[in-house]
Amino acid sequence: MIFVTVGTQLPFDRLVGAVDAWAGARPGRAVFAQTGPSTLEPRHIEHRPFVEPEECRARMEAASAIIAHAGMGTIISALELGKPLLVVPRVASLGEHRNDHQLATARRFAELGRVQVVFDMDELPAAMDQLGAHVAQDRISPYASDRLVSALRAFIDGPIAARA
Repeated sequence: MIFVTVGTQLPFDRLVGAVDAWAGARPGRAVFAQTGPSTLEPRHIEHRPFVEPEECRARMEAASAIIAHAGMGTIISALELGKPLLVVPRVASLGEHRNDHQLATARRFAELGRVQVVFDMDELPAAMDQLGAHVAQDRISPYASDRLVSALRAFIDGPIAARA
């Protein structure tokens, strides 16, 4: 099952519609989408506007792959679970968000090689067709590394120690 999530703040009909069209052309592919405050009524995928956080996590755990907007919470959760993740960033000029921070987020995670990103919706069907070929990645820890904690402590202690 592919799990699609678009968050809860704004509609992302461009992604939901494209996934629905893809599923309509490929009968038998199981897709569940959390569609957010959309006016679009998908015809080929199971969907609900909102799911509780516990259900969202359970659906992510059960999914073979996740397709999502470039929301940090979704990206981090998918990486913690080691799930193949296909990200489609929202675009402000299309009314999908207030600014283009999701484009920057998606570019950075793509550079790190941690997620697959589709910037051009014409590329989405082929990317979705390839989701089964992607293997799960190593899971990231939900906790900060010892190295990061040490660096933060040194940064905080430096100015405090200098003032003493």
